Amino acid sequence: MTTYKDSGVDIDTADATKKEIAGHIQTGDKRVLNKLGAFASLFKADFPDIKNPVLVLKTEEPGSKQLLAAQYNRLPNIAYDLINHLINDIVVMGATPLAVLDTIICGKLEKKIVSDLVKNMSIACQNQGCSLVGGETSEQPGVIPKGEYILSAAAVGVVDQDKIIDGSKIQKGDIIIGVHSNGLHTNGYSLVRKLLDENIDLRQDNTFIDAILKPHMCYYSLIKNLDLTLVNGMAHITGGGINDNLNRILPNNLHYAIDYSKINIPYLFKTIQNAGVVPIKDMWRTFNMGIGLIIITSDSNSSLIFPKIWHQGYSAKIIGEIVRC
Repeated sequence: MTTYKDSGVDIDTADATKKEIAGHIQTGDKRVLNKLGAFASLFKADFPDIKNPVLVLKTEEPGSKQLLAAQYNRLPNIAYDLINHLINDIVVMGATPLAVLDTIICGKLEKKIVSDLVKNMSIACQNQGCSLVGGETSEQPGVIPKGEYILSAAAVGVVDQDKIIDGSKIQKGDIIIGVHSNGLHTNGYSLVRKLLDENIDLRQDNTFIDAILKPHMCYYSLIKNLDLTLVNGMAHITGGGINDNLNRILPNNLHYAIDYSKINIPYLFKTIQNAGVVPIKDMWRTFNMGIGLIIITSDSNSSLIFPKIWHQGYSAKIIGEIVRC
């Protein structure tokens, strides 16, 4: 006799885990109309203060950083990377985050790890004013090795159609404000893992490991306190660096002029470059290099934006301007 458990899937463990994580996602948000366990999550779409509501949707995953997090016994912390990256991607369009659904795929469901992941994702969502409303946990032995996890999440936000920030208002002469990152965030980890495989000194450097596993910074507390009527465009600097991410929002007839000498490259990036003799072009194309968010505004409005940035505890400087192609 062969049971489902014999094949590697333990439904009893899965059910016990679901009961435990149910408590983690009870946020008290009255817009969430049902509990974990239903076939789908119900979220009341009631936006009395928004004249023309537009939903803003995004799916994200934390990349191969999750492999390093598992290797150094910090996998549950990757929940903050996943949620913060996801929230950044929707709020740079002017949206307010509402709800998040997560996906956890694993070769062997480990109750404590899955429970801690969901708990941390829920906390990360609450920190940004939204709710983790449900998701999917899938145990797939033979597809994914035991001890490995693949995570992703999807978010929905809302913005008034007249207040969407998509770069269409950017003009020649606008200034580019670079808001500092707190490290690698969630990009470039395939390169970092290769360097770790080849360099025993890096593998044994706890300071370096702590730095590369620092959770992705979220910028929502900054953005929601800005007067967004003063903002012509925003870019979350992820894979592709400043170049690729700025090009995602610039009108066709405009380009950017960055003064790279104004960007203080953190020591962490210099360590990576030196360890792998990585060409500087690859560094700028792979990593954020110390700039995690870009805000584009008119020169006259910059004096109104900088105090808000500093008041929220972020650091930033003008790093360039918008020019014609």
